Amino acid sequence: MNTAPASAPEPAPAETHRWLTAEEQRVWRSYLHATTLLEDHLDRQLQRDAGMPHIYYGLLVKLAEAPDRRLRMTELAMDAKITRSRLSHAIARLEANGWVRRENCPSDKRGQFAVLTDQGMEVLRRTAPGHVAAVRQALFDRLSPEQQKSLGEIMQIVAEGLQPNEAGADLPWLR
Repeated sequence: MNTAPASAPEPAPAETHRWLTAEEQRVWRSYLHATTLLEDHLDRQLQRDAGMPHIYYGLLVKLAEAPDRRLRMTELAMDAKITRSRLSHAIARLEANGWVRRENCPSDKRGQFAVLTDQGMEVLRRTAPGHVAAVRQALFDRLSPEQQKSLGEIMQIVAEGLQPNEAGADLPWLR
């Protein structure tokens, strides 16, 4: 007996849906739960120790690792996987703290660089040990070396599969 209302659309053929198995659902939900808790843990640690969210810390790290501690804003947005608008807001906050400054690009009048200041580098130096300790305590200390290796391999496969290479892809840093 069909209990769907008479006006309900016909269900799609079963072969068009690949529902998650019970085990896949368990893994998926565990992943979501763990990544949400991890991000919250790291955000709270960085807010407490440096007054910044995790994403801002990541931007400072990317700038610290760049030649001359500078990156084009577009490249920084791409590396951080965020929209240009979100990056602009973050850089404005980091500028207000004196940790980053913007510089115009001499070869492209529309382009700008984000530059890590000495003050920003000092904040990073002071904050990094606590952040590394938080990452180690929350993740690496809980896993065996074999589990760490497997996790790294798995995340690399997932990242490679999600990183679009085709022209015209809908990428956050192009928005």
